[in-house]
Amino acid sequence: MKQSPIGVFDSGLGGLTAVREIQQIMPQEDIVYFGDTGRVPYGSKSREAISKYALQDARFLKKMGVKILVAACGTVSSVAPDLSEELGLPYTGVVNPTCFTAARVTRNGKIGVIGTAATINSHSYKRRITAKHPEFEVFEQHCQLFVSFVENGLVDPDDELVQLMVRRYMAPFKESGVDTMILGCTHFPLLADAIRQEMGDGVTLIDSGKETAIYTQKILREAGLLRDDDHKGESNYYVSDTPADFEKYAALFLNNSPHNHVEHINIEEY
Repeated sequence: MKQSPIGVFDSGLGGLTAVREIQQIMPQEDIVYFGDTGRVPYGSKSREAISKYALQDARFLKKMGVKILVAACGTVSSVAPDLSEELGLPYTGVVNPTCFTAARVTRNGKIGVIGTAATINSHSYKRRITAKHPEFEVFEQHCQLFVSFVENGLVDPDDELVQLMVRRYMAPFKESGVDTMILGCTHFPLLADAIRQEMGDGVTLIDSGKETAIYTQKILREAGLLRDDDHKGESNYYVSDTPADFEKYAALFLNNSPHNHVEHINIEEY
């Protein structure tokens, strides 16, 4: 079981930021990634549709023999039910590990959360933080346009259009005086430079993909499933739309091209 791959899924490309972090901290691990590029975005879908899609995505990964399921998607983590009991595999989303870090690092107890409309409307981050820290103030804002910008490669912090969009979304947080900002969608780390430029160095940005990768390592270690050999991990990628589109933009998220296997599958079969 130690030699089995880590399974990661997302509505599209954003989860690749979590893959990138897993590759960095666990280079010995194989990864199977599924991006539901044919049904993206999840953030504007109903709770029922998101739960259905998440279960299909996870079933596919289970068929691929993964040892853990990672929902590298803020929307799925916020809206869909826990898949561990359903599929009998260790499971983590992005919300819990991200909230834990944000609560630990904030200095003034004012935390901002940005995500898709579905994530923000679920209040998942706010509920988890205030359940343990009722004295904290959590400010939320959905930034649906961020997803479109990122998936079209518009992330340059010097781009005037990017600056205008970021400035508009960040204005309420600057007024609230947050000192910590949760990037509650795995697309958003690609806009981190633009967000940091607008918010200033006094605001700590919490990358949900990075925190989830660290937490995944912790789960595997505690379960005795972490590879401890000299194996060089490989990553294989599956999508529900054309692989060519995935390959075109994946390098933006991974900081390199996905040299390994990229294949189209019919996710409706799962």
